[in-house]
Formats: sequence, C-alpha cells, structure tokens
Amino acid sequence: MLTNGEVLAVDQDSKGVQGHRIWEEGPLEIWAKPLADQSQAVALFNRSEASLKMTLDFKAIGFSGAAKLRDLWEHKDIGPVQDTYTVEVPKHGVVLLKVSR
Repeated sequence: MLTNGEVLAVDQDSKGVQGHRIWEEGPLEIWAKPLADQSQAVALFNRSEASLKMTLDFKAIGFSGAAKLRDLWEHKDIGPVQDTYTVEVPKHGVVLLKVSR
C-alpha cells in the first residue's frame, strides 16, 4: 500500500470522512468512502476460502446510471459502467475501486 499513490490518496483525502459498510452477507462486505472530488472509494472484501463474484449496485453509493470506474490496485480504468459492476474477488482478497460520474 505504501507504494501505491492512488490508494494513499484515498486514505489521505481532504474530505476526511471515514469509510462505512454499505452491504454485508456472510464473509462478503462492501465499504464506501465519499471523497472530496465527489467520487467514492469502494472496497469489496471477500473473507471466504474461495474466489467469489461480487456486485456493486451504484444506488448503494448514491449514484444512478453510468459511472466511471478505476481499479486502484491495478492502476487501470474500467470505463463507464451502467448501474452495477460485478467482479471476481479472490479468496481473502479485496478489490478497491474509485467510482465517479
């Protein structure tokens, strides 16, 4: 994490708001953190023993319609996505996204 400037920027965002859990089911959780630029940092956690697909519904973070996504761990744009985003999250893993309009 210390070498990933995009992840550090989420941690040190000037809005100063902590993340909060927006969804939980068994070993799966989704957390969101509003950022100063009106985007949201969203973490999808998988604490299970198997890789599992997880879906983020943009309504859960106050977005509707299309959103731009960026994978902060992979440093890559996912592009505009409509309404929901589904991703395979590795066992004991996390996917960290920046969601913006």
